[in-house]
Amino acid sequence: MQNNKFYKLGMVAVFTLVLAACQSSTDDMGDSGMDDMDNGSMSSGNNTGGGNASGVGDNMGGLTPAQIRERDEALATTVFYFEFDRSDLSAEARQALVYHANRLMENSSLRYRLEGHADERGTREYNLALGERRAQAIERYLQVQGVSSNQLEVISYGEEQPVDPGTSEAAYARNRRVEIH
Repeated sequence: MQNNKFYKLGMVAVFTLVLAACQSSTDDMGDSGMDDMDNGSMSSGNNTGGGNASGVGDNMGGLTPAQIRERDEALATTVFYFEFDRSDLSAEARQALVYHANRLMENSSLRYRLEGHADERGTREYNLALGERRAQAIERYLQVQGVSSNQLEVISYGEEQPVDPGTSEAAYARNRRVEIH
């Protein structure tokens, strides 16, 4: 069991390196299609931090206007959605979380509370565990990026705080989420 955890962590690290390599090659091309970011796998939520979403100046590292817009859109994404009965991160979520990780590493006093949620299907206990697995998936990804564990708090609400009380598939999809606060 312990070896399986190391294997998964190793695979996440390898994937992260590949993703970083791909990201650095697309940065040279300017705006690399980030306008397609809102495709249902993640969505912008309210940024409760106020002010500049990045927490740093807009001329950080000589970024182009397109790169600044890409960073700010990613940092404005504070709600990440999941497929039914799943806790794995989409490629779009991972891309946005890289910016969140950079923000956390630049500001060691910044803290994130990762709140996991599930739809109403399943038992209360199962949904609490599923919400926790979802929040932990984001926590692990941020830690692999270099974020300190003392900057992250994981909590699960399971099915107890739906954003949509409906019973349609669309309502369920809105409730399968992790919110960053």
